[in-house]
Amino acid sequence: MSKETASNARMARSDVSNARNALERGSRGATPRPLASAGGTGVDTLASFVESLMSGSIDVIDLTQPLSEATPMIQLPPPFANTPNWRTHEISHYDEKGPAWYWNWFEGGEHAGTHFDAPIHWITGKDRDDVAQVPVRRLVGPAVVIDKSREAQANPDYLLTMNDIRAFERRHGSLPEGCWLLYRTGWDTRANDQKAFLNANETGPHTPGIDIDLARWLASESPVVGVGVETVGTDAGAAHSFNPPFPCHQFLLGANKYGLTQLANLAKLPPTGAVLLVAPLKLVKGSGSPCRALALVQR
Repeated sequence: MSKETASNARMARSDVSNARNALERGSRGATPRPLASAGGTGVDTLASFVESLMSGSIDVIDLTQPLSEATPMIQLPPPFANTPNWRTHEISHYDEKGPAWYWNWFEGGEHAGTHFDAPIHWITGKDRDDVAQVPVRRLVGPAVVIDKSREAQANPDYLLTMNDIRAFERRHGSLPEGCWLLYRTGWDTRANDQKAFLNANETGPHTPGIDIDLARWLASESPVVGVGVETVGTDAGAAHSFNPPFPCHQFLLGANKYGLTQLANLAKLPPTGAVLLVAPLKLVKGSGSPCRALALVQR
């Protein structure tokens, strides 16, 4: 059987399956709605996407760190208040409190583990979107990955600069509109050790980040909608001493853009071509939320 014949056969089976599903929906009183075709080819875009997922030609990469009592938490110096450690409390576990079910309740901060920073998290974004108001279209988009793990290993205070962006663009092309910039530093290998993850001494934490000029450009001029990092926050550990302090928070959130922190598995993503999906809880008036972050990669 030729490749063209095999492809036509798969399309025919898909059409039959879609028709059967439409008839079943109609029999339940639902109105069947055909999905839009791509480019007039007759190939159903979503059906083709699902087929690619099922066949493994599109891979799903989990960029989320496990969330538990062992998850490292940011530590602010006095007199500032800190987020509590994550705690899980059992409600019942197939016992007299619930013989056929197991469930828990939990307590913890909005900015725990792999989490999403909404604009309202920072004073410059206080009149901007909370988590529940973020347009869902901005939670899905192209991802670009800049790898500075070697530099961060040599210098934990390494700062990503405009020169790094220009070098990346010369090699891979311009940053795409509506993209997420994912900054790989290798810091996810420390995620199971609070002390190593925060990497603090008497002068404060020492973790890689983004310099002031680049943070300002990302907020005001770039096509980026958000920045994702492997560290505890989008700013460098030493950003408290910058002028202005915490420039990623200051500029990006003030521009109604987003932060994504404590990511994992960025090493599995290509520099360009992946698609990021971020799913924070829809917390009304929420400044942030633990989230599940996934990437789709063409194999």
